[in-house]
Amino acid sequence: MSKSGGKRPPLVAERRYSKSRSAKATRRKPATKRRRRTPARKRNPIVAFFLRIMRWCLRVIWWITWRVTAVVALVVGLSVGYVYATLPDLAQLLDGRARGSVTLLDREGEVFAWRGDQFGGEVTADTVSKHLKNAVVATEDKRFYRHFGISPRGIASAVRINLSEGRGPLSGHGGSTITQQTAKLLCLGVEYDKSKWKDEAAYVNDCRRGSMSRKIKEAVYALAMELKYTKGQILSIYLNRAYMGGGAYGAEAASQRYFGKSSAQVNPSEAAMLAGLLTAPSSLAPTSNLKRSQDRAATVLRLMYEQGYLTAKQMREAQNAPATLSAAAKAQTGGYFADWVMDSGPEFFTRDTTEDVIIRTTLDQRIQKAAEDALDYIFENKVRDGSKAQAAIVVMSADGAVRAMVGGRDSKVVGAFNRATQAKRQTGSAFKPFVYATALELGHGWDSVVVDEPYCLNIPGSGRWCPENYTRKHYGRVRLVDALRNSLNVPAVKVSESVGRELVREVATGFGIDNELAEGPALALGASESTLLEMTGAYAGILNGGSSVTPYGLTELRLLGDDQPTMDQTGGIGERVIQEAAARELTWMMYQVVNNGTGSRAKLPDRDAAGKTGTTQAARDAWFLGFTADYVTGVWMGYDDNTPLTGVTGGGLPAEIWHETMTRVHEGTPVHALPMTRPAPKTVERQDQRQRQRRNRGNAIENLLRDLFGTNR
Repeated sequence: MSKSGGKRPPLVAERRYSKSRSAKATRRKPATKRRRRTPARKRNPIVAFFLRIMRWCLRVIWWITWRVTAVVALVVGLSVGYVYATLPDLAQLLDGRARGSVTLLDREGEVFAWRGDQFGGEVTADTVSKHLKNAVVATEDKRFYRHFGISPRGIASAVRINLSEGRGPLSGHGGSTITQQTAKLLCLGVEYDKSKWKDEAAYVNDCRRGSMSRKIKEAVYALAMELKYTKGQILSIYLNRAYMGGGAYGAEAASQRYFGKSSAQVNPSEAAMLAGLLTAPSSLAPTSNLKRSQDRAATVLRLMYEQGYLTAKQMREAQNAPATLSAAAKAQTGGYFADWVMDSGPEFFTRDTTEDVIIRTTLDQRIQKAAEDALDYIFENKVRDGSKAQAAIVVMSADGAVRAMVGGRDSKVVGAFNRATQAKRQTGSAFKPFVYATALELGHGWDSVVVDEPYCLNIPGSGRWCPENYTRKHYGRVRLVDALRNSLNVPAVKVSESVGRELVREVATGFGIDNELAEGPALALGASESTLLEMTGAYAGILNGGSSVTPYGLTELRLLGDDQPTMDQTGGIGERVIQEAAARELTWMMYQVVNNGTGSRAKLPDRDAAGKTGTTQAARDAWFLGFTADYVTGVWMGYDDNTPLTGVTGGGLPAEIWHETMTRVHEGTPVHALPMTRPAPKTVERQDQRQRQRRNRGNAIENLLRDLFGTNR
C-alpha cells in the first residue's frame, strides 16, 4: 500500500558496486594536457618568390609543350599522309635513271665497254643473293628491320661523332637509315626537269643537299615510305637505284659490270665489295682501285660477322679470297675507241639516249691489246724516263673498219683527250704519197725523172721561198721512187707544181683528208693539218686499190630487247680516187720506203709492208703510216704543247712503234702478198745501176770542184 503522503525516494539505480569501486568510478579523471602546436617557420620571402616563379614557368612550359607537340604531331601526320598519298606504285620507282645505257660489243660480240647510266634490270630483295642483301644492311643500316624509317639512336650517334671530329652536327656522318637514303635517291619525289636544272649533275646535287629543312623533309618522306611499302620493297628500291660506280646504277648492273654475273649469284666476298661501294662509289670502284675496293670489302665482311650474317669461318674464307674483276672489266680495253664511237654515233642513241642501247663495233680486242702493249714497250725501253711526249695509234682494215685505237700513253682512261681523233697536227712528209699518187694518175711512172737541185719560188705576200732537203744536199736527176724512198723535199715540191696544186689537193681530199689544205707550194711538204684517224684512212684508200675510205667503228645498233637492229654499218669504201694501176704502183714505191728507205726500221721480218715517214718543221710532229696486205696502221708522236721532239723523226721512234705494233698484230696470222705492181727485176736493176752511175759522176765532179776551189758546188 502506498504511502502517498510520504516522501518520494530519489530516482537512481541501485548501488551495484562496493563503496571503494564506486568511489573510483565516480572520481573524475584529470583532463589530458593538450600539446601545443609549434608555429610554422616562416620561409624566406625571396626564396618563396622564386619558387612561385619557377612553378609558374613550369606550368607555362608544360602548357606550351603539349600544345606545340600536338601541333607538330598534327603537321607531321598531315605531311606524312600527304606524301603517302602521292607515293607511286613500287614498279615506277625501280629504274630512276634520267638517261639510258650503252653497252659496246667488239667484232666478236663480246662486251668491252659501257657508257651512259647502265641498268642491269629490275631486282628485288628476294631475288638478289642473300649475301648481298645482308651485306647492304650490315653496312648501311644494321637496325633497318627494327626502326620506323628514322633512327634516333643513329642520328644521336652521328651528331656525337661529327662534334668529336670538329664538324657541325649535321656535317659528315648523317645517321641516315636505308629508308632515308632511298628517299634521297628518289629526290623526295621530285622528277628531273631540264628547264629547271642546268643539267643532271645539278639535279643530283640539289637532291643531296644536307640542310636542316632538307633533313626534315627527308624524315617525313621516310615515314611515309615505311607506311606505304614493306621493308623488302624499300630495300628493293634502294638496290635498284643506288649508284655503284663505273656508270652502274643498281646491284644487277654493278654485278654484271664488275664480275660478269647476275646479282643473284654473287658470293660473300663479291657481295661485300658491292656493298662497300655504297659509301664512295667512284673512288672505291674496283675498276679504279681494286686493292682499295678489296680492303673495304674486308671491313664489310667483318661487319657481317659481327651482326650474325656470317660465321667466323665464312668471314675468314671470304677475306682470304677477295673478289676480283671479270676479264672484260679487268681489261678496260678500248677506252679511246669507245669514246670515239660514242661521239661519232647518232646523238639520240649514244650521248643523249633515254633507251638502253647495244652497239656492235669493229674493235678487235686482240689487236687493241697488241697496240697498247707495243706502245708501252717502246716508252718503257726506248724513251727516256720523265719524258712527257705522247703518241697515238690507229689500226684499221682496208675498208676503213677501225680495229684498234690508242689515243695516248695512258690507255686505261674514259673521256680523255684522244690524240688519234681530236689532235690536228701538220702531217709533214707523210703527205707526199698523195703528191706522187697524182703524178701516177696523170701517167707518170715510178721511174720518171725529176731534177733535185736548188729551187725557189716567189710566193705573193710572202716573198721568195726555197725548199731544202732534210740532208741539205741535192742529188741531181732522181726517179720518183727514189725521191719518195729518201723523202726528198725539192722533188716533191717540183712534182706538185708540175701536176698542179689544185689536183694534188683534190686527190688528198678524195682520200679523206677533210681539213683545210694549204694553198701555197708547201702543200707538198705536209704544211696542212690532219688527224691520225684521217691520215690512216687515206692510206687505207691506197691499200684498197685507190678508193676513198670512211673510217668507221659502229656496225650495228639495236635497243635492248629488240631482235632487229635499228641501224647498220656506217662507213666503208667510197668512190674511186685514182686508178687501181696507179695505186698498185704507188704501193710498190712505198714498199721501197720500208725496204731500204727512210722507213727501214718499220720493216717486218715475215711479210712485205709499205709506208711513209713524216717529220714536220722543228720536229714538232713525227709520223709513220703504212700497211701490209691485211691492216693499215698509223702512228703519231709529239708533245701536246707543240714542243719540238729531241732526236726524233718519223723514221725513228714512230717507225719502231709501228713495227712493234704490226709484229704483234700479225703474230700467228697467215702471210698475204702486198697488192702492188713490181717492175721487172732487170728493169729495176738497170735503172738502179744508171742511178748509181749518175750519183757517182756527180760525186766525182763535186770532189773535183772542192779540190780546185775549196767549196761545194
